[in-house]
Amino acid sequence: MPPFFKRIYHKFAEGLWKNLTHFFPYADLQPVAIIWIVVTGTLLGVRHLGGLQPLELNAYDLMVQLRPDQGPDPRLLVVTITDQDINTIEKWPISDRTLARAIAEIARLEPTAIGIDIIRNIPYEPGNAELVTQWQNPKVIPITLIGNSKEDSAPPPPNIPEKRVGFNDLVVDPDGILRRNLMYAKNGKTTLTSFSMRLAFAYFNNKKIDSKLIENNTLQVDKTVFSKLRSNSGGYQKINAQGYQILLNYRSPENIAKTVTLTQVLKGKVDPKWVKGKIVLIGVTALTAKDLFSTPYSAAASGNQPMPGVLIHATATSQILSAVLDGKGLFWYWDEWQEILWITVWSAVGGCLAWRLEKSLNLIVIAIAACGSLFGFTFFLFMQQGWIPVITPALALLITAGVAVTYKYEQSRQQQGIVMKLLGQQTSPAIANALWKERVHLLESGLLPGQKVTATIILTDLQGFSTISEKLPPEVVMSWLNEYLSAMAQEVQAHQGVINKFTGDGMLAVFGVPIPRTTPEEIAEDARLAVSCALAISSRLPEMNQNWLDRSLPAVKMRVGIFTGPVMVGSLGGTTRLEYGVIGDSVNIASRLESCEKERHEDTCRILIAEETFLHLGDKFEVESWGALPLRGREQKVNVYRILGNKKK
Repeated sequence: MPPFFKRIYHKFAEGLWKNLTHFFPYADLQPVAIIWIVVTGTLLGVRHLGGLQPLELNAYDLMVQLRPDQGPDPRLLVVTITDQDINTIEKWPISDRTLARAIAEIARLEPTAIGIDIIRNIPYEPGNAELVTQWQNPKVIPITLIGNSKEDSAPPPPNIPEKRVGFNDLVVDPDGILRRNLMYAKNGKTTLTSFSMRLAFAYFNNKKIDSKLIENNTLQVDKTVFSKLRSNSGGYQKINAQGYQILLNYRSPENIAKTVTLTQVLKGKVDPKWVKGKIVLIGVTALTAKDLFSTPYSAAASGNQPMPGVLIHATATSQILSAVLDGKGLFWYWDEWQEILWITVWSAVGGCLAWRLEKSLNLIVIAIAACGSLFGFTFFLFMQQGWIPVITPALALLITAGVAVTYKYEQSRQQQGIVMKLLGQQTSPAIANALWKERVHLLESGLLPGQKVTATIILTDLQGFSTISEKLPPEVVMSWLNEYLSAMAQEVQAHQGVINKFTGDGMLAVFGVPIPRTTPEEIAEDARLAVSCALAISSRLPEMNQNWLDRSLPAVKMRVGIFTGPVMVGSLGGTTRLEYGVIGDSVNIASRLESCEKERHEDTCRILIAEETFLHLGDKFEVESWGALPLRGREQKVNVYRILGNKKK
């Protein structure tokens, strides 16, 4: 890892952790810390066993595909033997004479090296003597195949010095994709050199560049050190890292190097400038030869098109040349402890975000943004040849956040159950929500703190209910009364009011709680809604009376008192029995208005309001003034008004 990126990494990790611990108090971190430790530990265990390696390799392939194209390497020329060449020659494998002619034609144009990626351990007459002559050219580098056993191995052509032979074995990942370059391999006590290394060394020798094959288990060419790939480098966790391997830095399949066909070479149609001083590779690209391999580009190519082996060797050769001559082309990786810290930090980010953000939409948006930032940073490093885990930290972030949200939801559900148990009765949804928003206070003390608000109170009562209940069985009274109260409750909720309690045949409803209404406009709106609610109840009463009469049930008249003024709202009672209380003189005045001058009851529903409510109504209702009237329990008279209906437009 380059020193510059090491400094960035340490600054990032130190700063992020400092901000997290400053932003989240220790007490808040305790639940999320447990989630963080469990999720991170589990993911690291799965990662160590190789369970996340396929996903990391898929992410690697995607980043390879997204990189800008480097363009062809001008130091290489690839001579391809295509299906069309084979059809033209009408022979496969091609004869020794055809291969000898191709080598001779290329050698005439003065290349630095000629790599033959074709197995030639036995003669293919005619022309073997001619090919043997071409093998003597010191620029010609043939291949051998190590294989997994003697049966699938292939020796090089006879009588060629070992220093001019390279093995063309390739290392394929468990998912069938070729991402690595095997540079050296052990065959017993013998160290074998790869085909691409032989070609690159021939180029370096021509340029008088010093190279050390293997010294202290490290390959160094000039000042460039080729760091050996470990079994857990980057996104790898469980690979066979035997021999000396590096991660293969692909060029796009269409732009690895300039290519010409075998037919062009045999007909002398190759520009000498394409060959002189270059490395020339001759190999088969024909589909019938089946010398094809899947690469990170294969999934993006049409029909999952694999890459011929000769182009992979050209890619490996180009990477070695670029690393030594251009100072690029080699991947670097973090140490294992750095990767673990990286994953751990992102897991902590996910947990803390989920713990602090209340709204699911905000969490989803920020989680997506965090994952995008993670991928963007990882891709930025990848553009600088750094390969670090991206899937594992992303999963750590998302899973930790998901578990934390699930825990919060379950905790919230349990706490809500506690709140409702402490409440001790069924309440309206609005009151329940108000209590739930204040759950911290309620859970700590068992009580909601009182707050002073300006609200409009409605109190109702039925005329002659005691007489009615005496004449009917209790079960009939209960059923009849529920129909009446249900109709009132529907209208209260429809007009944004809150039913605080049922008082036998009556009801106490409040407009302006539990969310405090603070502006004059809001308070006036509550008053108008309360009056509209009373009129809506009044309009339903004749129909209900007729229905009851048809069923031999009594018809009723009702009285309504409405007052707007200050009240205190909050918990009443103890931890075993709580009630959302509405306390204040305003409630008493509403009650006195309801019972004021009971004998003045000309219609089915009488609605009385005080001047404090009247001042908020504007001209939306028809109102009849009853003047200043004494109310029971009050020394001063109150200006009383009767609501006649909505004002006609």
